[in-house]
Amino acid sequence: MLLNYLRLLLLPFSLIYGMAITLRKKLYDWGILSSVKFDLPVICVGNLAVGGSGKTPTTEYLVRLLADYKIAILSRGYGRKTKGFILADDHATAETIGDEPLQYYQKFDNITVAVCEDRVKGIEKLKENHDLIILDDAFQHRAVKAGLNILLFEFRKLGTLQFLLPAGNLRDVFSSRKRADVLLVTKSPVPLLHVAQQASVNELQPDNTQKVLHSYLKYGELKHLYHDENRSLESVKGHEIFLLTGIANPEPLIEELEKYSTTIKHEEFPDHYAFKTDDIKKFKSAFDAGMKKEKIIITTEKDSKRLKAAGFKDLLVNLPVYFLPVEVDLFEEDKFTFDELILNYVKSNRRNR
Repeated sequence: MLLNYLRLLLLPFSLIYGMAITLRKKLYDWGILSSVKFDLPVICVGNLAVGGSGKTPTTEYLVRLLADYKIAILSRGYGRKTKGFILADDHATAETIGDEPLQYYQKFDNITVAVCEDRVKGIEKLKENHDLIILDDAFQHRAVKAGLNILLFEFRKLGTLQFLLPAGNLRDVFSSRKRADVLLVTKSPVPLLHVAQQASVNELQPDNTQKVLHSYLKYGELKHLYHDENRSLESVKGHEIFLLTGIANPEPLIEELEKYSTTIKHEEFPDHYAFKTDDIKKFKSAFDAGMKKEKIIITTEKDSKRLKAAGFKDLLVNLPVYFLPVEVDLFEEDKFTFDELILNYVKSNRRNR
C-alpha cells in the first residue's frame, strides 16, 4: 500500500515521460526521424508494458509455426554484460547474450539467435542468410519498420488503470496500439467466455485492419535443472513447494502451482535478476528447514538459464530442483486466424532466393 502511494508521487515524472515519448512518436510519424524497411519478412513481438505479458512463449510459438523457414531471432539481450552484435553459439551464457535469447538458442535447432541493441545493424548482418527475422521486444524500436507487428496485452490488466513509467509499468502510450497489426490478449482464462472476449475488443477498440485475438498459457512437465529427468505437476500434489523466480509477473505460475499444493514458499526477485551466491545459499537453507517430508524446488525456464550459467551447481545439484516450461496457444477460431495471417504474410513477402 505504501509503495502505491509513493508511486503516485511520481505521477508528474510520468507526465514528462509521456510528453517525451509522444513527441518521439510524432517525429517518426512525420518522417523527421526515419524508419528502415527491409526486403524480407520482419515480425515484431512487443508490448506496451514493462515485462510479464508473454513475449517469450509467443516468440517460441512463431518459431514452431514457421519451422519450414530459415529463421533468425534478434533480441536486445536484456541483462547481458556485453555490447554490440553477438551470434549465439554453444559457448553463450545468460551473461553474454541474456536469459531469453539463451533459452531460444538451447530450445530450438536450425534457427539463428542474435543480440544487438541496434536492430537495424542486427538485421543488416542477418538478412542475407535468412528467410525471415523475428524481433523480440522491439515495438518501441521505431528505427526498424517491421512488416508485421504483434502487440501483447495481458488479459487481467485490460480494463485496469495503468500509468506510464515511473509511476506505473507502461513504457508507451496506449494510442501506440494503433501501429500494431495483431492485438494479442495473453494469459486468458480457460474457458474464455464470449462476454470476456468482447470486453477485450471494447477495451482495445481496434480499427478495421486490426485483429484482436486471445491466447492462453499451457504448462508442460517439470524438468530437472541438471539431470535428464521429467515429472508431472500431478506428482507434486501435496508437496511443500519452494518457488524461486526472477520474472516480471509470477502470478499465473503461482495460480497454476496452487492447483497442486497449498504450501508455496515464494522467493521473488526482479525480472532478469542476476542471482548471487548468497541468494542461493539463503534459499537452500530455507528449503532444508522445510517442515514437510515431500518438498520440491521449482523455478521458471527463463530463470533456469541464469541459475545454470551462474555456477550454482555445487549448491543445487543434489536437490530436487526443477523448472516448469510454458507455452502459449490460441483458442480454436483465433488460432486459425492467427496462423493463417502469419503464414500468408511470410509467404507473400519472402524474397525469391
